[in-house]
Amino acid sequence: MPPYILSIDQGTTSTRAIIFDAQGRVINSAQRQLKQIYPADGWVEHDPEEVWQACIEVCQQALKKASLQAVDISAMGITNQRETTVIWNRSTGKALHNAIVWQDRRTARRCEELKIAGHEALIQGKTGLLLDPYFSATKIAWILDNSDGARTLAERGELAFGTIDSFLLWRLSNGQSHKTDATNASRTCLFNIHNQQWDDELLALFNVPKSLLPSVEDCAADFGHSDGTLFGSPIAIKAMAGDQQAALIGQACTQAGMIKGTYGTGCFMMLNTGPKALHSTQKLLSTVAYRLKGETTYALEGSIFMAGAAVQWLRDGLVMIDKAEQTEALARRANPAHRVYMVPAFTGLGAPYWDPDARGALFGLTRDTGVAEIAAATLQAVAYQSKDLINAMQEDAGMTVQSLRVDGAMVANHYLMEFLSDLLNMEVQPSAMHETTALGVAYLAGLQTGIFDSLESLSEIWCSQRQNKPTMSVTLREQLYAGWLEAVGRTRSTNYQS
Repeated sequence: MPPYILSIDQGTTSTRAIIFDAQGRVINSAQRQLKQIYPADGWVEHDPEEVWQACIEVCQQALKKASLQAVDISAMGITNQRETTVIWNRSTGKALHNAIVWQDRRTARRCEELKIAGHEALIQGKTGLLLDPYFSATKIAWILDNSDGARTLAERGELAFGTIDSFLLWRLSNGQSHKTDATNASRTCLFNIHNQQWDDELLALFNVPKSLLPSVEDCAADFGHSDGTLFGSPIAIKAMAGDQQAALIGQACTQAGMIKGTYGTGCFMMLNTGPKALHSTQKLLSTVAYRLKGETTYALEGSIFMAGAAVQWLRDGLVMIDKAEQTEALARRANPAHRVYMVPAFTGLGAPYWDPDARGALFGLTRDTGVAEIAAATLQAVAYQSKDLINAMQEDAGMTVQSLRVDGAMVANHYLMEFLSDLLNMEVQPSAMHETTALGVAYLAGLQTGIFDSLESLSEIWCSQRQNKPTMSVTLREQLYAGWLEAVGRTRSTNYQS
């Protein structure tokens, strides 16, 4: 068995291909940026053909840079931006419409109609999700209703739906394989996470024909082969997982109670809850963490809309800094007595608030507040929001989290990691491997091909680049967090309306 695995990491802003060896080390990689399309306010699209071409190009480039051929690759895995929706013609493989990206809000009115009609409890009970344009179901219906003749073609079985993983698999296999995995299926609002089946009642509610849907496999499974003409010879496709679930695997969070946070533009936090899907009372999502050998492991998930994006605002909006990296030195110079709070609700607040009408604000400004204090408040806001999420997760799960494994670009900011550890009162462990999403799906492909023995063996490979341990006093921690909660309360939409 060749010792190399090729991971396709198709994200929101770029597409990457990374080749790993049998120890999970990066051999080589290639990356291409992805154009963002904004047809209207709140609408976000991608060109499926650009996504496809980028996928092939980066795979070919990574192989060439590593001086490898397709026969040297034991397996391929695909990880992807979740919820992003494509519908294509089964005969031609051509998409009917641009991909509607997970960030897109065009179906907000439809979601509100369903909510008013009293359907949210049913949806949450079956899918673990909230009723929101974020998820795929209303996106599918919108494409069918806004593309000429689409519903007729769908009823005749001539169309196929997929999240990005399914679309790439279809193209890679030259139309031979129409499949997805349980993690991506669990983000559509059409999949019953308890019985692991597409749900007829939900399909009727969202007006989605069942003939569109891919079959649902384990995360490590035989998904087919790439067409031999693409890379010189076929490559077995052995794994699929949504990006955040892949990162959970990449962080080796394979035991109940383990939690990872990915800190990029936003932050996605996921808590492994074991074999039980929990019903969240804290407005978190209950989702499939992974499914292996027919056994499903679940997770609670919460998202922070603005993490690195808030730092980008300091750079591009306020022009206070030239580079994001400058925030660390600035924050260390801030006067801690100032107690400045930034609530970065530029696009509303995510979990556990889910307040789309909340708006951002700075509190505690005085005449001698400067750039350093605002930079510190921006970084601290990421930690405060993380504490909001972890508190909600612990409440839902009835368990105490002992440590947090982290990855993403913001992990390089040592001030943030130290403050995060202090505020959470737990050890924060940045992964030594930065590419945890691509690594996670490589692990899954390796499990399917026998390169890796078991999930447990992945824990032996994982290591932290450093450990941040809390040193803050209980009194200061409680005071700081109480101030944050007061600031958030003053930004909530109910206050704007009063």
